[in-house]
Amino acid sequence: MQAWLERLEREGDLKIIEEPCDVNLEIAHAAYVEVKKPDSKVLLFKRPVNREKGIEYEMPVVMNMFASFDITEKIFGRHPDAIADEIEELMHMKPPQGFMEKLALLPKLFALKNVFPKHLKQKGLCQQIVKTASQVDLDELPILKTWSEDGGPFVTMGQVYTRSLDGTMQNLGMYRLQQYDKTRLGMHWQIHKDASHFFDQYKEAGKKMPVTVAIGGDPLYIWCGQAPLPYGIFELLLYGFVRGEPARLVKSVTNDIWIPEDADIVIEGEVDPNEMVIEGPFGDHTGYYTLKEPYPVMDVTAITMKENPVYQATVVGKPPLEDKFMGWGTERIFLPLLKTTAPDLIDYHMPENGVFHNLILAQMETHYKGHAKQFMHAFWGVGQMSFVKHAIFVGKDAPKLTDYETVTEHILNRVDPKNILITEGIVDALDHSSPETLVGGKLGLDCTGEEVEHGVAEPIDDAKLLETLRVIDGNVAGVKQYGAHTKNPVCVVAYRKERCVQSFFDDIEGLERHLKIVVVVDASCNDIENPYMLVWRVANNIDAQRDVRTAPFIMLDASDKNELDGYTREWPGDVFCDEEVLKSLKDRGIIDFDEAFAKRFYL
Repeated sequence: MQAWLERLEREGDLKIIEEPCDVNLEIAHAAYVEVKKPDSKVLLFKRPVNREKGIEYEMPVVMNMFASFDITEKIFGRHPDAIADEIEELMHMKPPQGFMEKLALLPKLFALKNVFPKHLKQKGLCQQIVKTASQVDLDELPILKTWSEDGGPFVTMGQVYTRSLDGTMQNLGMYRLQQYDKTRLGMHWQIHKDASHFFDQYKEAGKKMPVTVAIGGDPLYIWCGQAPLPYGIFELLLYGFVRGEPARLVKSVTNDIWIPEDADIVIEGEVDPNEMVIEGPFGDHTGYYTLKEPYPVMDVTAITMKENPVYQATVVGKPPLEDKFMGWGTERIFLPLLKTTAPDLIDYHMPENGVFHNLILAQMETHYKGHAKQFMHAFWGVGQMSFVKHAIFVGKDAPKLTDYETVTEHILNRVDPKNILITEGIVDALDHSSPETLVGGKLGLDCTGEEVEHGVAEPIDDAKLLETLRVIDGNVAGVKQYGAHTKNPVCVVAYRKERCVQSFFDDIEGLERHLKIVVVVDASCNDIENPYMLVWRVANNIDAQRDVRTAPFIMLDASDKNELDGYTREWPGDVFCDEEVLKSLKDRGIIDFDEAFAKRFYL
């Protein structure tokens, strides 16, 4: 960690904040604003404090370690596409035919030995300071409270190391951990995660589960923790492959779990399968709060650290954030592995304002009728891709997937209700829009063919359309049409929701000569002139089985759901910064932004 920070400072990528900043909201808010800027930097808070508890921490806090594409590439050591090329080359490696080919193969084979972690016999740097039993005090760590309605402070960039009951598998995951008191943490591993599978093994056996959480060290560790590897494969194998040298591991002080010897801070403990405690709320990467739910509890048995540790954390909420750049690395590096399941895949992209699992764009080469729909099923059956809610497929002649304006136009010219697939499958545990948890609607859009023949029969401008809609329903507050020059313009309607939106859809069916795609959002919390955040809202708020109609034209209900819709779950609020905290940070010169910035990103 220290080496990375020195390099970042030397190369102008580090912003050092000497002003005391509070772990309650201030540090997270400053990082939240910074990472949304086009020239964002890694932030090092030298003097974190907890004014409520009267604590001045001895260790600094680093935020936004993955602050940009350039910094993320530095962490990988090369462009993620170069790593993907190496993976693809290995996957297509053929047996050498002659002596010279065998010689040429040797360096690659020797390099592969570096993927396997090296287990050290001595103590690591992370164990220079050891505190056990009554010495354990989580309040010594500058654990952050990110959002006003969070249930408490959370460890947000912990590398959570677990092992299977029989000891044959070890896992590294990135799960949030709520601090309850000086010795207990909430373990938010969701039902689909590997650590949760291990937990089930211990619960069935009636045994306590060892857990070790590392913080800091090489920034690549935390990226490996969120990489979508198959069940049973230890994520630090990926570290060795990317780094070209093995991860150096030491055994925890109070359990048998091995962790990186250069971590800054290590929290060891055990989880009793019979104890569950309410965890949350927590402002999550969807931009919404995840609600209170019972989760396992980790009783801390030891805290070890370097002599001069750095506490690493992240902030999650509305995009764009640090996960934009972490996700970019994951997206590029895992393309060759995804192609093994979908061999005609050319490329794919997960826009950050679709919060990754909510929206994916994929480019493919089609060979027969229904090929794109076959791909949709393949995507929804592969590892973490199975959480994707909305998938849009384009053909090999499509523009670059990250050229949003051009590829959007390409898609809108090819949207055909006949080529929409609506089905059901598993959804992320954080998804709030589905009628029940863990299962929800999936939307697949096949835009791999030629342009559709007909556009809007009788186009009308926004003012006339608004007038027409208000005659039908006075709750229509505004209208904005996007892609008016395409075959399928998108009409966004700001709506004051006093009745079910489906009833509004019934009433506007007669406007099919003027409309092709209608999207309804709540007027109270959306700016229909802001397409970036509209994509975020719509991708979060719709369940395809309930909220999408395809006839007589396409209609999407992206409003917040309630009893008017027969929605019985609690609908969470989206995260907002505390205005007083933002003002204080601005007045002290720690952050700088204007009203347009705040409005653009729904601060």
